[in-house]
Amino acid sequence: MAGAKALRLGVAVLAAVALAGCGGGGKIGGGNNSGQASKKLVLIPGVKAEPFYISMRCGAEEEAKKRGYELTEQAPDKFEAGLQTPIVTGVLATKPGGVLIAPTDDKAMARPMADLKNAGIKVVEVDTKVTDASISVSKISSNNEQGGRKAAETLAKLVGEKGSVLVLNTKAGTSTTDMRAKGFEEEIKKYPNIKYLGQQYTDNEPAKAAQIVSSTLSANPDLAGVFATNLNTGEGASTGLRNAGKTGAVKLVGFDASPKQVDELRKGGVDALIAQDPAGIGRRGVEQAVSAIEGKSTEGEIQTDLVAITRDDMDQQSKYFYKTTC
Repeated sequence: MAGAKALRLGVAVLAAVALAGCGGGGKIGGGNNSGQASKKLVLIPGVKAEPFYISMRCGAEEEAKKRGYELTEQAPDKFEAGLQTPIVTGVLATKPGGVLIAPTDDKAMARPMADLKNAGIKVVEVDTKVTDASISVSKISSNNEQGGRKAAETLAKLVGEKGSVLVLNTKAGTSTTDMRAKGFEEEIKKYPNIKYLGQQYTDNEPAKAAQIVSSTLSANPDLAGVFATNLNTGEGASTGLRNAGKTGAVKLVGFDASPKQVDELRKGGVDALIAQDPAGIGRRGVEQAVSAIEGKSTEGEIQTDLVAITRDDMDQQSKYFYKTTC
């Protein structure tokens, strides 16, 4: 019996030593992730197959590869919290080291994102963010309020500082576009001969944006300009003006620089674009996630600059055009 006991004790000690060895060196940056899982990152953008988010993924993949990490993407078919939430839940089960996410709603996505954090997964918000500031280790986005002000300045010049102007926003509760609308509204007040018609929501549907433009033209014959706060809304606004025979007569400032929008700018369907740097946001997102995983310091909030692009300087600004493939 004594020999059997000694044997069992020896096995137990060896097992404890082996377990301690795994625990001491098998994890990077804490949490419950294994060493292998902690080298994996997941990007959850706002919507699938949109050039802005494709460009973001290109930048993120490039940075992840450079740092020895593997990055995969899972995206909802529409910019909706109801479609993004089950993706987050599925990613939670795989326990990657970090998640880069563009929340589709600033309140509804907070709970599922908090579940990621509570599981030891490092969360980085890219492009959009939730109202709960405690969830992510870093937030990287364009300076969207600055972008709205740039749009107001650009549109005011285009319309000769007179007439009525409209803002087409996407969905209430989308942090980025709400800040763009806010910046525009504050800046446009500086022009006394411009009448601000307020903002209307398009639900991120181009067809609805086109319909709103049409009805606004009927109600406001002096409509001089439109600011569309995102890609889909801008494409719809351009269609609405074209259908009404008002292309060029009513000036349109769009946000983002997708291939379709760049083509519209070149052809005259859009008069100016406010472009972001999505690839830069992706790169910085990976940088911050890796720092958190490896126990290094992170920056709580990072804002990237934007640029106004007109037909006259678009060839010189081509580095800001968004991609459809990496």
